[in-house]
Amino acid sequence: TVPGDHVAVALRRHKRFADGRLQQVLTPGASRVVAPCVHYDGDRCGGCQLQHMSYEAQLEAKRDIVVQAFRRIGRREVTVDEIVASPAPWAYRNKLTLTLRRGPAGWYAGLRAYDNPDAVFALRECPITSERVLSAWGEVMAASDLLPAADELRGMVRDTGEGAAFHLSGGTSWAEAATFASRCASLRSIRWEDQRGEVRTLRVDASGATSAASFAQVNTQLAGALHDRAASLATSRDPVRVIDAYGGSGALAGRMRAAGREVILIELDGDATRLARQELGGEVRVVTARVEERLTRELPADAVVLNPPRTGVDAAVCHALEQATPRAATIVYVSCDPATLARDVARLPSWRVASLTLFDMFPQTAHVETVCELVPEGA
Repeated sequence: TVPGDHVAVALRRHKRFADGRLQQVLTPGASRVVAPCVHYDGDRCGGCQLQHMSYEAQLEAKRDIVVQAFRRIGRREVTVDEIVASPAPWAYRNKLTLTLRRGPAGWYAGLRAYDNPDAVFALRECPITSERVLSAWGEVMAASDLLPAADELRGMVRDTGEGAAFHLSGGTSWAEAATFASRCASLRSIRWEDQRGEVRTLRVDASGATSAASFAQVNTQLAGALHDRAASLATSRDPVRVIDAYGGSGALAGRMRAAGREVILIELDGDATRLARQELGGEVRVVTARVEERLTRELPADAVVLNPPRTGVDAAVCHALEQATPRAATIVYVSCDPATLARDVARLPSWRVASLTLFDMFPQTAHVETVCELVPEGA
């Protein structure tokens, strides 16, 4: 629904709560719009949740999502200082992951229905994904007769900025791998991970990195602004030594080193740290390790950046930050999940939220990226 909707809802009562399923919009609210994607209503696509809302209403909804997460989970009242809109609310995604299944006519690739995760519909369009990625997927599907023998596979195409990278998961053997690679000549890198977890690289891009495997923000147009803001906050109190935890391939570390700081990057993904060493040279000390196991050895630091996956940080990370002597003057937490952000901030009672900025990295969805600046209580 959207604010102002007058709707008919079917209620389901449970022991301690009730939930409802929308039956009909009787009178639409002012911010309701017609979703342009054929799959949004027709296939109940689980990829987008907010296409039926105007973009301005989406931004306000995300503000409320973050504030409510802090209130319910973090037991803190916060104010969102700024919401940075995406320059392009459509065709912004530089990555698309699809499930591949065999049908009567061969392989088809698609997404899952939000109310039936076992159901996969054949994708005809995806208006939030860039044309370059969709074109690369078209090339993959044109060669799909050469894919590994399996009932189901999972594929991911990402625009690296210099071309498209393809990562395929599933199957036990791939006899036609070389032929597939030659057929998909425009793909800059091709990597296959079989169902045992063994990885085979069919093609490597010019940098030597298997780009499809390394983490990158899906909204290229907004990623730079987010990284600039996080790096600026981390260096705003003139730190000498900064720890970049969950640092990926070094997008933030490079910015902080350019500002004249000593930077230690900690990241578990070996592909990402290899790329970080390649891109940053010896300017940043790069450590391949679990943050929860390494952080205590690297503390104390003047500033700490936390940029974890959606699951948030391990409780041991918060404990290490609380126990460090002296404590960091700044923690900058970059989060893609307001719920785990609120949970983790609640585990840091010695710090207060100094600023909260939302970056709409994922228009048309309920997801939002948050940059949370924390400073010691009393500072």
